[in-house]
Amino acid sequence: MTVITDKPLSREDVKRLREFRTLPNLTKIPLFVGFMVFLTWVAWTTDSGLSKWAAYIGIGYMWMGMVTFMHDGTHNTLFKEKWANWTFGIICMIPLMISFISFKEDHLEHHRYNRSYADPDAFTMGKRGILDFVLFYAYIVAGAVLSFVHFNLIYPITRFNLKQWSIHLFETALKIACCWALVAWAVNNGVLAKTLEVWLIPVYIFSVFNSVRFIGEHYETPWNEGQLVGSRTITSNPVQSFFWNNINWHIGHHVYPAIPWYNLIELHELMKPTIEAKGAIVDKSYTAVFLKALLRGPETEDRLKVALKERRNTFNKPSPSLG
Repeated sequence: MTVITDKPLSREDVKRLREFRTLPNLTKIPLFVGFMVFLTWVAWTTDSGLSKWAAYIGIGYMWMGMVTFMHDGTHNTLFKEKWANWTFGIICMIPLMISFISFKEDHLEHHRYNRSYADPDAFTMGKRGILDFVLFYAYIVAGAVLSFVHFNLIYPITRFNLKQWSIHLFETALKIACCWALVAWAVNNGVLAKTLEVWLIPVYIFSVFNSVRFIGEHYETPWNEGQLVGSRTITSNPVQSFFWNNINWHIGHHVYPAIPWYNLIELHELMKPTIEAKGAIVDKSYTAVFLKALLRGPETEDRLKVALKERRNTFNKPSPSLG
């Protein structure tokens, strides 16, 4: 009997795909920042409500792109030097008011224990009690608030050692200083309400996009069966892949987290025979997966078995006769 490994790539392929390339980051990061500055200027200066909200949505969408860069920083795959990954991550998270070290440690645990009860991000799985429903839908509606509490308070209190606390407190002091300076400037210029609006509304919109993305990556994938089948790739479209830095090609990222974002599509193609042989889940649309999750609510292991069986039956149906 042939055993199919979750890691089918040769050492040569892995080494090649792990090689850092400077140009993708040096072109896209300034481009994304430029888009965000322009959209912020539009939101600040326009008198049109439609244009203002279009700019807010655009900024929130672009924040998703910046956070996927930061996500590569948690794996030290954004830049070759570790200090550069840390610096980018800490600076990127200042406007979102989230601790980079807390996100990093949580995210690495998520990879280590993906789709198991030890996974700190496995909040969609439970017993469908009242608290399970509250947490599931609160994450969709108020993910920004829950993330603030989790990454700045709950996770550090329950997990951090002295060194991690020192970094976390440094980040916290830096965020407070930046926010104090921004608010002081806004008050002195009589634009506090406008400043908070242009800052916080896009952050909230980003949190909704982030909820859609995160739920899409793992909801109703096999439970406690490893990285490959416990993740979902969403082929989506080239625009989404470009602005969200290929995070939708998620199966390959979970199996080979040391491979940078700009090689994830090639990684998927190399892994495709294994993904198909293992029956890992590949879907076409974030929206479709999210709406299904929205209707079905929190998972249980029994409900998941039924959902996976239904999926297998659907995708393994014989083709209709052409005769």
